[in-house]
Amino acid sequence: MDTRLKLSFTLALVLCGTALATTAWCKDDPAAGAKLYTANCTACHGADRAGMPGAFPALTDVSKRLDAAQIKDKIRKGGGLMPPFPQLSQQEIDDIASYLAK
Repeated sequence: MDTRLKLSFTLALVLCGTALATTAWCKDDPAAGAKLYTANCTACHGADRAGMPGAFPALTDVSKRLDAAQIKDKIRKGGGLMPPFPQLSQQEIDDIASYLAK
């Protein structure tokens, strides 16, 4: 019985450690978001995020118009002239949204 308790405790510690490590690893990274923005967004929204009036909105103040969940949803699903970006992972979408919030 004592061996089972030790094994259960050890397993619980390993699982908690894994969960904490994953959480720490998955923090939003604005620097990575800037690189992803350059690769995926500058063609329409411009390197300075100023957009193109009448066609592509400026993203310089997007966090004043949309909350983080709406920004991420727009990146994932697209809308209007903006295509969806299904090739981006959730972490990459989080990083872009973090960059845009700056």
